[in-house]
Amino acid sequence: MESSVLDLAALKRKRDLRIIFPVFLVSIIACLDRVNISYAALTMKEDLGWLTPEIYGAGAGIFFAGYLLLEIPGSLVAAHFSASKWISRIMFTWGLVCVFMAFMHSQTQFYLCRFLLGASEASLYPVIYSVLFPRWFSGRERSRANSLLLTSLLIANIIGAPLSGVLLGTSFFGLHGWQELFIIEAIPALLFAVFFFFVVKDRPDQVSWLTAEEKQYLEKNYEEEQKAINGKKKYSVLQAFKDPKVLRLCLIYFLWVVGFWGFYFWMPTVLKSLSGWSTQLIGGAIAIPMMVALLVQVFVGYSSTKTGDKVWHVAGILFVGSLGLGLSPFAGSVGMALFLVCLSAIGIHAAMGVWWSIPTTFLTGPAAAASVALINSCGNLGGWVGPYMMGWIKTNTGTFDLGYFIMGGAMFLSGLLVLSLKYGFGLSKAMDDEPVLAEENN
Repeated sequence: MESSVLDLAALKRKRDLRIIFPVFLVSIIACLDRVNISYAALTMKEDLGWLTPEIYGAGAGIFFAGYLLLEIPGSLVAAHFSASKWISRIMFTWGLVCVFMAFMHSQTQFYLCRFLLGASEASLYPVIYSVLFPRWFSGRERSRANSLLLTSLLIANIIGAPLSGVLLGTSFFGLHGWQELFIIEAIPALLFAVFFFFVVKDRPDQVSWLTAEEKQYLEKNYEEEQKAINGKKKYSVLQAFKDPKVLRLCLIYFLWVVGFWGFYFWMPTVLKSLSGWSTQLIGGAIAIPMMVALLVQVFVGYSSTKTGDKVWHVAGILFVGSLGLGLSPFAGSVGMALFLVCLSAIGIHAAMGVWWSIPTTFLTGPAAAASVALINSCGNLGGWVGPYMMGWIKTNTGTFDLGYFIMGGAMFLSGLLVLSLKYGFGLSKAMDDEPVLAEENN
């Protein structure tokens, strides 16, 4: 079926509405439930005397231990079973754990709930990137699709930061504000899991909202892309795990996420200590850098799709983040601190969509699902290292300065390694041109 007889703009709108938008909402809910601990911590310590900075940092990071444990098995289950049904299961279980978070009373319960939350959410994004989206979007389209999806992380903060500030200042039914925060933000996960289970489908041939021609067109493009990728080298799961390109992607993402989550889990606390603002004002102020990063992320996704470049779009943004984090200890005013938070937010967020389109340029099927899960798992190790490191440094030095220098350095090195994918720098090159499909010429 020739693409000229199809309305490609209409097909794009259908997929945006029926695939990207529901997954976008899933990601918003996931981000709200993942990082609400960073806002709850502003008042939790008043009610939970055992919650020291080091314990908080360890608990924030222990989320990623649970994530790591089930990341690869979960991705393989979804690849062989059903991506959409697996995502629904993920949402429902993490919603239940969020409710349990409201009633924890000890350090052990805190660690257990954070671990279970990570285990519940494990494999969510790898399943989306490597199993669900490749059936609906071509390789070049996935830069844009991933970028649109991952604007959810920023929008979740734009919504969640002010909402958290309000909830922390209220008290209903004898609950503390932080308890209300966990319960109220868990409800959407429980409800939307049911909707997602019945509405979102794994493949074009399973839906009624596409014409027969559109289904044939998407299936043809998918088969051509898989054939082109497998024509270079067809990876088994074990081969993918041992491939130097995959291992380099693991290291890149580990270094990136050290900065990502070290920044996220401690940003509200650091900003409050510097400014002396109320929790409500802190929530509103944090929305500003998130909106800036949101605009940059959308631009980066569209620019990468238009030019076909991935490497410089990712590396350049990582260098911006490195600058923002590395200069943060020198912020002499609240205004300068907010400016550096803007740079940091751009650096940790804006290239994510383009980044997650890289592994599927040379991996397919279960190998892609398992490799993306491995890469994400290594990143999640960084998600434990970053928050715990910041808490440990604060406890033992009295400031966060050294932590910010380390996070900035980690992101700078991550950017250099991204450039090595194209230019080598003594390492093997890993990036080839993607196959051009029919729709890309229209």
